[in-house]
Amino acid sequence: MRRLLAVLEVILDTILPLRERSARTKGRSPEDIPLSPTVHDLLGVRITTLMDYRDEAVQDLVHSLKYDGSSHAAKLAADIVADYLREDIASARTFSQQEILIIPVPLHKSRARERGFNQIELVLKALPKEFRDGTRATLAPHLLVRTRETKPQTKLLRTERLSNVAGAFSLKEGVVVNKVTAYLIDDVTTTGATLANAATPLRRAGAEVTLLALARA
Repeated sequence: MRRLLAVLEVILDTILPLRERSARTKGRSPEDIPLSPTVHDLLGVRITTLMDYRDEAVQDLVHSLKYDGSSHAAKLAADIVADYLREDIASARTFSQQEILIIPVPLHKSRARERGFNQIELVLKALPKEFRDGTRATLAPHLLVRTRETKPQTKLLRTERLSNVAGAFSLKEGVVVNKVTAYLIDDVTTTGATLANAATPLRRAGAEVTLLALARA
């Protein structure tokens, strides 16, 4: 399936001009994306970001994902996330053998229909198999749901962002995550409001949650 999608992408590229940002991103490799893993204390929670959104290459990568659904951008980001997870999970395994889940921050179903994809889910589905099939971790894209539509965080004042996403997430009915380690992952974080609120139902259900974003704006 991935090979077929890659062939289709090449065909489409010959027919439709690429957006400039996607064209630039397509010419980049993981080594061309500057990394700056940083731990932030936001809203009383710890969030690790892997890149700085102010860098042009990072902005191109994020925009190519979010607005173009670029499979190349998804693969670049997946390689970056995989490098981080490989080391972090190995460290976590030293102290615990809990099941490890990788969870994307979900879009509301109306936004998903409008856009046609969840950009961070594209990234996580491009992770190496070992991070999806239970070898190192299990990908759980539908475990967490967004229960109500929220305004885009980028259009709100910082003081409005927390209330905008408060109580907007829940676990899928029947899901059990007690004594599970969960990596909850988003594309970009600013105030930390979305990740902090998305983590709440997981923590209340007994999961140990690590919050991760590709970049901080």
